[in-house]
Amino acid sequence: MARILILGGGFGGVVAAESLVKQLGDRHQITLVSRTSRFLFYPALVRLAFGRCEPEDVSFDLRESMLHRRVNFIEGEVARIDPDDRKVILAHGEVEGSLPYDYLIYALGRRLATERVTGFFENGHHLLDLDGALRFGEAIRNFEGGQVLIGQCPDARLPVPVYETAFALSRWLEENGDPASTSITIVSPSTIRSEFDDDKMAATLTQALERRSIQHLSDFPIDRISADSISSSDGRDLNYNLLMLLPPFRGSSAASRLGITDDDNYINVDWTMNVLGADRMYAIGDCVNLAGPKLAHMAVNQAEVAAANLAAEIAGGGPVTHYQHDLQTVIESDGKSIYFHKDLWSDDAGSVRQSRFWSWAKRVHEKYWEATHS
Repeated sequence: MARILILGGGFGGVVAAESLVKQLGDRHQITLVSRTSRFLFYPALVRLAFGRCEPEDVSFDLRESMLHRRVNFIEGEVARIDPDDRKVILAHGEVEGSLPYDYLIYALGRRLATERVTGFFENGHHLLDLDGALRFGEAIRNFEGGQVLIGQCPDARLPVPVYETAFALSRWLEENGDPASTSITIVSPSTIRSEFDDDKMAATLTQALERRSIQHLSDFPIDRISADSISSSDGRDLNYNLLMLLPPFRGSSAASRLGITDDDNYINVDWTMNVLGADRMYAIGDCVNLAGPKLAHMAVNQAEVAAANLAAEIAGGGPVTHYQHDLQTVIESDGKSIYFHKDLWSDDAGSVRQSRFWSWAKRVHEKYWEATHS
């Protein structure tokens, strides 16, 4: 019986565990380690901030879900990995010490490197965890008008919630506030074209922003935040009355100093999600060194590929499937939501569509995912 250890309780870890159970049954021991026993549905945090759902709508009990699927669950913090002796060191939680494995799936996600932007921790709102979304929601309700800045710091790699937040705030002001007293500006370290690597998507999104009178400021690399202004690395300043920024991302530190990561601690993998330079080890989700944004559907697809190839490896075979790195997202904009799909390993143009249907389809997908995984 093989001991399979999955590190991380996000989209990648949950889907990998479920996929392995389907393929292996109870013939092997599958254990999932997560720093928290609550699963958080990150794509819904913008709606949570604007009061369109409740905290219990965007999370569920991960322990109960895993045990129901015959997956062992451990709540704990991963300190480091020893791939030579095939063990993981847990520093805090239900288990402290070493946890052995025969096969490992690393799905610990990304680290919010707030220390790379001076003043972010003290002054910055973000939408990347439950508390952050609730605090930003409170700030919105207390907002009395003025300049709103919404954006990304360099290396944040998550443009979708930035645009959705700007559109959601514009709609919220129409319903609850005074739109005329507020100016909304999206601040980006690059351009819309470079964020999505597609000319048609950039044009479509730009037109949607213009219809909502939302300004877009490109090439503004934020490196400092004060209580009422942000500063770029080239010395420009912008004042604000309300601020929401995504901080820089880095890979989880648990895999650092093993020779399997790039300079930002993202794990190097091949198309089968095998970790380069480590045996019997796979990595999936926000922690991997793949170009482009970090989105939930990518983690799900990578998890299914890793699980299939791991199961084949246990059976003594080679890889049976490969990951296709594509970007697929829906941005709820100004009535007609924008659907975008692009193969990130191809120079071909992406597919861009606009319709009210896509917003409805996104809600249905979220409800289906929550119902089938909780």
